[in-house]
Amino acid sequence: MSEQLDWGWRYAAVRPDHFRVEYAINPYMDVRDQPDPARALAQWTDLVQTLQGLGATVEVLGQRPDAPDMVYAMNLGLVASDDAGPRVVMSHMRFPERRMEQLSSAAWFAERGHRVSWVGRDGVGGHFESGDAFPFGDALVAGYGPRSDDIGLKSLAAQLQVRVRTLRLVNPDLYHLDLAFCPLDARRAMVCPAAFTPSAAAALLDLVPEALVLSAAEAATFCANSVVVGNTVVMPACPPRVRAQLEAWGFRIVLVDVSELHLGGGSIRCLTNPLDIVVGRDLPAVPGGDVVALG
Repeated sequence: MSEQLDWGWRYAAVRPDHFRVEYAINPYMDVRDQPDPARALAQWTDLVQTLQGLGATVEVLGQRPDAPDMVYAMNLGLVASDDAGPRVVMSHMRFPERRMEQLSSAAWFAERGHRVSWVGRDGVGGHFESGDAFPFGDALVAGYGPRSDDIGLKSLAAQLQVRVRTLRLVNPDLYHLDLAFCPLDARRAMVCPAAFTPSAAAALLDLVPEALVLSAAEAATFCANSVVVGNTVVMPACPPRVRAQLEAWGFRIVLVDVSELHLGGGSIRCLTNPLDIVVGRDLPAVPGGDVVALG
Protein backbone atom coordinates (compact mmCIF):
# COMPACT_ATOMS: atom_id res chain seq x y z
CA MET A 1 0.00 0.00 0.00
CA SER A 2 1.38 3.41 -0.94
CA GLU A 3 1.56 6.40 1.36
CA GLN A 4 -1.91 7.45 2.50
CA LEU A 5 -3.26 10.92 1.82
CA ASP A 6 -2.69 13.37 4.65
CA TRP A 7 -5.91 15.17 3.81
CA GLY A 8 -9.44 13.73 3.86
CA TRP A 9 -9.94 13.52 7.62
CA ARG A 10 -12.02 16.69 8.05
CA TYR A 11 -15.02 17.77 5.99
CA ALA A 12 -17.72 20.39 5.65
CA ALA A 13 -21.20 19.17 4.74
CA VAL A 14 -24.57 20.89 4.26
CA ARG A 15 -27.64 19.33 5.84
CA PRO A 16 -30.24 18.79 3.06
CA ASP A 17 -33.19 20.49 4.74
CA HIS A 18 -34.17 22.30 1.52
CA PHE A 19 -32.82 19.93 -1.13
CA ARG A 20 -35.01 19.67 -4.23
CA VAL A 21 -34.70 19.76 -8.01
CA GLU A 22 -35.88 23.25 -8.86
CA TYR A 23 -34.11 23.62 -12.22
CA ALA A 24 -31.92 21.55 -14.56
CA ILE A 25 -28.26 22.57 -14.87
CA ASN A 26 -26.78 19.12 -15.43
CA PRO A 27 -27.91 15.96 -17.27
CA TYR A 28 -29.06 14.22 -14.07
CA MET A 29 -31.60 16.85 -13.00
CA ASP A 30 -35.27 16.58 -13.95
CA VAL A 31 -37.80 18.77 -12.17
CA ARG A 32 -40.39 16.01 -12.70
CA ASP A 33 -38.31 13.64 -10.55
CA GLN A 34 -38.16 15.03 -7.04
CA PRO A 35 -36.22 13.50 -4.13
CA ASP A 36 -38.00 12.19 -1.08
CA PRO A 37 -36.97 14.69 1.65
CA ALA A 38 -37.03 12.21 4.54
CA ARG A 39 -35.06 9.61 2.61
CA ALA A 40 -32.53 12.18 1.39
CA LEU A 41 -31.93 13.35 4.96
CA ALA A 42 -31.59 9.78 6.20
CA GLN A 43 -29.05 8.95 3.48
CA TRP A 44 -27.08 12.13 4.18
CA THR A 45 -27.09 11.36 7.91
CA ASP A 46 -25.83 7.84 7.22
CA LEU A 47 -22.97 9.28 5.17
CA VAL A 48 -21.99 11.71 7.94
CA GLN A 49 -22.13 8.99 10.58
CA THR A 50 -20.08 6.66 8.36
CA LEU A 51 -17.34 9.25 7.97
CA GLN A 52 -17.35 9.95 11.69
CA GLY A 53 -17.17 6.23 12.39
CA LEU A 54 -13.99 6.07 10.32
CA GLY A 55 -12.41 8.79 12.44
CA ALA A 56 -13.15 11.78 10.22
CA THR A 57 -14.60 15.05 11.51
CA VAL A 58 -17.64 16.54 9.78
CA GLU A 59 -18.63 20.18 10.33
CA VAL A 60 -22.20 20.98 9.26
CA LEU A 61 -23.52 24.12 7.59
CA GLY A 62 -27.18 24.97 7.47
CA GLN A 63 -28.80 25.07 4.03
CA ARG A 64 -30.31 28.28 2.69
CA PRO A 65 -33.99 27.80 1.80
CA ASP A 66 -33.38 29.51 -1.56
CA ALA A 67 -30.35 27.32 -2.43
CA PRO A 68 -31.56 23.78 -3.19
CA ASP A 69 -28.14 22.66 -4.51
CA MET A 70 -26.17 23.95 -1.52
CA VAL A 71 -26.14 20.39 -0.19
CA TYR A 72 -23.31 19.75 -2.67
CA ALA A 73 -20.78 21.29 -0.30
CA MET A 74 -17.77 20.34 -2.43
CA ASN A 75 -18.51 23.30 -4.68
CA LEU A 76 -18.65 26.02 -2.04
CA GLY A 77 -14.93 26.83 -2.23
CA LEU A 78 -11.45 25.38 -1.99
CA VAL A 79 -9.91 25.26 1.48
CA ALA A 80 -6.10 25.25 1.29
CA SER A 81 -4.49 26.50 4.49
CA ASP A 82 -0.94 27.85 4.59
CA ASP A 83 1.63 29.17 7.07
CA ALA A 84 -0.61 32.17 7.79
CA GLY A 85 -3.49 29.91 8.85
CA PRO A 86 -6.73 28.58 7.40
CA ARG A 87 -7.97 30.08 4.15
CA VAL A 88 -10.62 29.43 1.55
CA VAL A 89 -10.99 30.59 -2.04
CA MET A 90 -14.69 30.80 -2.75
CA SER A 91 -16.12 29.39 -5.95
CA HIS A 92 -17.74 31.58 -8.59
CA MET A 93 -20.44 29.31 -9.98
CA ARG A 94 -21.07 29.04 -13.69
CA PHE A 95 -24.85 29.13 -13.16
CA PRO A 96 -26.38 32.08 -11.28
CA GLU A 97 -28.92 29.71 -9.67
CA ARG A 98 -26.17 28.62 -7.27
CA ARG A 99 -24.26 31.82 -6.57
CA MET A 100 -26.16 32.75 -3.41
CA GLU A 101 -24.63 29.69 -1.71
CA GLN A 102 -21.26 31.44 -1.44
CA LEU A 103 -22.74 34.38 0.42
CA SER A 104 -23.71 32.18 3.36
CA SER A 105 -20.77 29.80 3.21
CA ALA A 106 -18.22 32.64 3.06
CA ALA A 107 -19.61 33.97 6.34
CA TRP A 108 -19.46 30.45 7.82
CA PHE A 109 -15.79 30.11 6.89
CA ALA A 110 -14.97 33.61 8.17
CA GLU A 111 -16.61 32.88 11.51
CA ARG A 112 -14.25 29.90 11.85
CA GLY A 113 -11.14 31.97 11.27
CA HIS A 114 -10.56 31.41 7.55
CA ARG A 115 -9.16 34.15 5.34
CA VAL A 116 -11.75 34.40 2.58
CA SER A 117 -11.03 35.37 -1.02
CA TRP A 118 -12.96 34.94 -4.26
CA VAL A 119 -12.49 33.75 -7.80
CA GLY A 120 -14.70 36.12 -9.74
CA ARG A 121 -17.76 37.99 -8.51
CA ASP A 122 -20.63 39.58 -10.39
CA GLY A 123 -19.47 38.02 -13.66
CA VAL A 124 -15.92 39.36 -13.39
CA GLY A 125 -12.76 37.28 -13.02
CA GLY A 126 -13.78 33.98 -14.53
CA HIS A 127 -15.47 30.93 -13.07
CA PHE A 128 -14.21 28.32 -10.66
CA GLU A 129 -16.11 25.51 -8.95
CA SER A 130 -14.11 23.65 -6.34
CA GLY A 131 -15.40 20.26 -7.41
CA ASP A 132 -12.96 20.77 -10.28
CA ALA A 133 -9.73 20.72 -8.23
CA PHE A 134 -7.73 18.20 -6.20
CA PRO A 135 -4.14 18.08 -4.93
CA PHE A 136 -2.14 15.30 -6.53
CA GLY A 137 1.60 15.00 -6.92
CA ASP A 138 3.25 18.41 -7.05
CA ALA A 139 0.22 20.42 -8.11
CA LEU A 140 -3.46 21.13 -7.90
CA VAL A 141 -5.03 19.12 -10.72
CA ALA A 142 -7.98 21.05 -12.13
CA GLY A 143 -10.66 20.43 -14.72
CA TYR A 144 -12.15 23.18 -16.86
CA GLY A 145 -14.75 23.52 -19.57
CA PRO A 146 -18.32 22.87 -18.44
CA ARG A 147 -18.04 24.79 -15.15
CA SER A 148 -14.59 26.24 -14.35
CA ASP A 149 -12.59 28.20 -16.93
CA ASP A 150 -8.96 29.06 -17.54
CA ILE A 151 -9.34 32.62 -16.21
CA GLY A 152 -10.77 31.32 -12.94
CA LEU A 153 -7.99 28.75 -12.57
CA LYS A 154 -5.30 31.38 -13.18
CA SER A 155 -6.85 33.46 -10.42
CA LEU A 156 -6.91 30.42 -8.14
CA ALA A 157 -3.22 29.65 -8.75
CA ALA A 158 -2.23 33.26 -8.03
CA GLN A 159 -4.27 33.48 -4.86
CA LEU A 160 -3.04 30.21 -3.40
CA GLN A 161 0.52 30.57 -4.74
CA VAL A 162 0.52 27.00 -6.06
CA ARG A 163 0.93 25.21 -9.36
CA VAL A 164 -2.31 24.29 -11.15
CA ARG A 165 -2.31 21.67 -13.91
CA THR A 166 -5.39 22.13 -16.10
CA LEU A 167 -7.29 19.45 -18.02
CA ARG A 168 -10.19 20.06 -20.40
CA LEU A 169 -13.42 18.22 -19.58
CA VAL A 170 -15.68 17.52 -22.56
CA ASN A 171 -18.19 14.87 -21.43
CA PRO A 172 -21.48 16.54 -20.35
CA ASP A 173 -22.22 13.66 -17.95
CA LEU A 174 -18.86 14.17 -16.22
CA TYR A 175 -19.03 17.93 -15.89
CA HIS A 176 -16.84 18.25 -12.79
CA LEU A 177 -13.42 16.72 -12.23
CA ASP A 178 -14.73 14.94 -9.13
CA LEU A 179 -16.95 12.76 -11.32
CA ALA A 180 -13.95 11.47 -13.29
CA PHE A 181 -10.91 11.66 -10.98
CA CYS A 182 -10.49 10.43 -7.41
CA PRO A 183 -7.09 10.55 -5.68
CA LEU A 184 -6.63 7.41 -3.57
CA ASP A 185 -3.15 7.89 -2.14
CA ALA A 186 0.15 9.48 -3.15
CA ARG A 187 0.51 7.24 -6.23
CA ARG A 188 -2.95 5.99 -7.12
CA ALA A 189 -6.18 7.47 -8.42
CA MET A 190 -9.34 6.50 -10.24
CA VAL A 191 -9.40 8.12 -13.68
CA CYS A 192 -12.08 8.09 -16.38
CA PRO A 193 -10.41 9.08 -19.68
CA ALA A 194 -13.79 9.49 -21.40
CA ALA A 195 -14.33 12.71 -19.41
CA PHE A 196 -11.47 14.55 -21.13
CA THR A 197 -10.05 15.50 -24.47
CA PRO A 198 -7.68 12.76 -25.70
CA SER A 199 -4.62 14.89 -24.93
CA ALA A 200 -5.89 15.76 -21.43
CA ALA A 201 -6.69 12.11 -20.68
CA ALA A 202 -3.22 11.03 -21.76
CA ALA A 203 -1.62 13.78 -19.68
CA LEU A 204 -3.60 12.83 -16.57
CA LEU A 205 -2.68 9.17 -16.94
CA ASP A 206 0.96 10.24 -17.21
CA LEU A 207 0.59 12.12 -13.90
CA VAL A 208 -0.77 9.11 -12.01
CA PRO A 209 1.86 6.41 -11.43
CA GLU A 210 -0.81 3.75 -10.83
CA ALA A 211 -4.21 4.57 -12.32
CA LEU A 212 -7.42 2.62 -11.95
CA VAL A 213 -8.86 3.42 -15.37
CA LEU A 214 -12.65 3.65 -15.36
CA SER A 215 -14.90 3.11 -18.34
CA ALA A 216 -17.65 5.64 -18.99
CA ALA A 217 -20.17 3.03 -17.78
CA GLU A 218 -18.27 2.56 -14.52
CA ALA A 219 -18.01 6.31 -13.99
CA ALA A 220 -21.79 6.58 -14.54
CA THR A 221 -22.26 4.74 -11.22
CA PHE A 222 -20.65 7.79 -9.51
CA CYS A 223 -17.87 5.50 -8.26
CA ALA A 224 -15.22 8.18 -8.82
CA ASN A 225 -17.29 10.59 -6.73
CA SER A 226 -16.04 8.92 -3.55
CA VAL A 227 -13.95 10.03 -0.58
CA VAL A 228 -10.94 8.39 0.97
CA VAL A 229 -10.37 8.29 4.74
CA GLY A 230 -7.02 6.66 5.40
CA ASN A 231 -7.20 3.33 3.58
CA THR A 232 -11.01 3.28 3.34
CA VAL A 233 -12.85 4.39 0.21
CA VAL A 234 -16.40 5.52 0.95
CA MET A 235 -18.34 4.94 -2.25
CA PRO A 236 -21.92 5.16 -3.56
CA ALA A 237 -21.28 2.12 -5.80
CA CYS A 238 -18.36 -0.10 -6.69
CA PRO A 239 -18.41 -2.07 -9.94
CA PRO A 240 -16.87 -5.54 -9.60
CA ARG A 241 -13.70 -4.79 -11.56
CA VAL A 242 -13.14 -1.59 -9.58
CA ARG A 243 -13.65 -3.43 -6.28
CA ALA A 244 -11.17 -6.14 -7.28
CA GLN A 245 -8.44 -3.60 -8.04
CA LEU A 246 -9.05 -1.47 -4.94
CA GLU A 247 -8.95 -4.52 -2.70
CA ALA A 248 -5.82 -5.81 -4.44
CA TRP A 249 -4.19 -2.49 -3.56
CA GLY A 250 -5.20 -2.92 0.07
CA PHE A 251 -8.12 -0.50 0.27
CA ARG A 252 -11.23 -1.21 2.30
CA ILE A 253 -14.53 -0.32 0.63
CA VAL A 254 -17.59 1.02 2.44
CA LEU A 255 -20.76 1.58 0.41
CA VAL A 256 -23.25 4.29 1.37
CA ASP A 257 -26.53 4.72 -0.50
CA VAL A 258 -27.05 8.37 -1.44
CA SER A 259 -29.32 7.69 -4.42
CA GLU A 260 -31.79 10.44 -3.51
CA LEU A 261 -28.96 12.97 -3.75
CA HIS A 262 -28.01 11.60 -7.18
CA LEU A 263 -31.17 13.28 -8.49
CA GLY A 264 -29.32 16.59 -8.30
CA GLY A 265 -26.27 15.26 -10.10
CA GLY A 266 -23.86 14.64 -7.23
CA SER A 267 -22.77 11.88 -4.91
CA ILE A 268 -20.50 11.35 -1.91
CA ARG A 269 -17.62 13.60 -2.93
CA CYS A 270 -20.03 16.33 -4.00
CA LEU A 271 -21.67 16.19 -0.56
CA THR A 272 -18.40 16.71 1.31
CA ASN A 273 -15.71 19.41 1.14
CA PRO A 274 -12.26 18.60 2.58
CA LEU A 275 -11.13 21.19 5.11
CA ASP A 276 -7.63 19.84 5.75
CA ILE A 277 -5.66 20.49 2.54
CA VAL A 278 -2.43 22.31 3.42
CA VAL A 279 -0.11 24.27 1.12
CA GLY A 280 3.44 23.11 1.83
CA ARG A 281 2.32 19.60 2.76
CA ASP A 282 -0.25 18.53 0.16
CA LEU A 283 0.62 21.21 -2.39
CA PRO A 284 4.10 22.71 -2.88
CA ALA A 285 4.16 26.50 -2.59
CA VAL A 286 5.01 28.20 -5.90
CA PRO A 287 5.65 31.97 -5.51
CA GLY A 288 3.30 33.87 -7.78
CA GLY A 289 1.42 30.72 -8.72
CA ASP A 290 1.75 28.78 -11.95
CA VAL A 291 -0.71 27.35 -14.47
CA VAL A 292 0.32 24.47 -16.73
CA ALA A 293 -2.17 23.50 -19.45
CA LEU A 294 -2.04 19.75 -20.03
CA GLY A 295 -4.77 19.40 -22.62
